[in-house]
Amino acid sequence: MKRTVVSTDGAPKAIGPYSQAIAAGDFVFCSGQVGLDPVSGDLAEGLEQQVLRGLENMKAVLEEAGLSSADVVKTTVFLTSMDDFAAMNEIYEKVFSDSPPARSTVAVKELPKGAVFEIEAIALAP
Repeated sequence: MKRTVVSTDGAPKAIGPYSQAIAAGDFVFCSGQVGLDPVSGDLAEGLEQQVLRGLENMKAVLEEAGLSSADVVKTTVFLTSMDDFAAMNEIYEKVFSDSPPARSTVAVKELPKGAVFEIEAIALAP
């Protein structure tokens, strides 16, 4: 099975020793994306904007791999407060309204750069 690094300027550069995604066989494993602007590196303000930006970053990585959000089979969402769960769900549902992927949502103490939301995904090439 071939392993290929996926990298795009449409999402923030990795802020550590990891790749934006790895394609392996028919799967693409997307690293966590927070609400950082890929050009300025600034964190979006507030939960809604961070969720929207994080999802856009994830979609950019998927597109670089030739996939879309419709190809995602599993996501993991990290929130710094479960009080944000319902608001995050409303935004998330707009991206994954048709046959949503399996998902886990985990509350964490902190996220990189002071983010309140992060998402990682596994996608399957059609």
